[in-house]
Amino acid sequence: MRLEAAERNETRDKRAADALRRCAVTRAQRPKDALIRFVLGPDGTIVPDLKEKLPGRGVWITAAHDKVAEAVKRKAFGRALKAEAKAPAELTSQVDALLAEAALRALGMANKAGQIVFGSSKVEEALAKGRVPALLHAADAAEDGCRKLDGKARSATGGVGIPAIRTFTADELSLASGRANVIHAALIHGGAARNFLAAASRVERYRTGSAAFAEPNELDTDKE
Repeated sequence: MRLEAAERNETRDKRAADALRRCAVTRAQRPKDALIRFVLGPDGTIVPDLKEKLPGRGVWITAAHDKVAEAVKRKAFGRALKAEAKAPAELTSQVDALLAEAALRALGMANKAGQIVFGSSKVEEALAKGRVPALLHAADAAEDGCRKLDGKARSATGGVGIPAIRTFTADELSLASGRANVIHAALIHGGAARNFLAAASRVERYRTGSAAFAEPNELDTDKE
């Protein structure tokens, strides 16, 4: 029995170690979810690999705008890969667009799964039932409307409140959900909603360095 327990612990420790990567800029080891993998494209240009599926040796950078910009400035990609690597000046904005696209795609999946309700009245109804892990306000929403729903959320949770996502514009939310003029919405507990929260949190952390509405997961080169 002791041997089996030791083997289980060893397996668990190995999995934990395999989930860590070292940032080529900060040199700190972090969980993979807190970093972004980059690979060298056929033409020698650095390519973001958000799905971590592209072939070749990878370079891992902390998933933050300033760290990716620093990697470009310091030519960290070429040093880590020990090869000539062209990192385009627009790499930071390219990563931002890819992260936002992934999050909005996850929003569409959550909508199809019935794990989002739209409009102030539906949001208030969901809040009253205790079904909401996070609110969703358009980045360009009027402040009074946001304050009203945030207040309803505090009342429904005994003063604790519910995190609110304000990462995307009304146009982005409308396009992703297939609805017109999406200003306010609420997530409903479920797997698809959790996936969107994780993706939106990654966008927010990349842009600002933090994400108040979701806890980060216990997150130079591949260990290949």
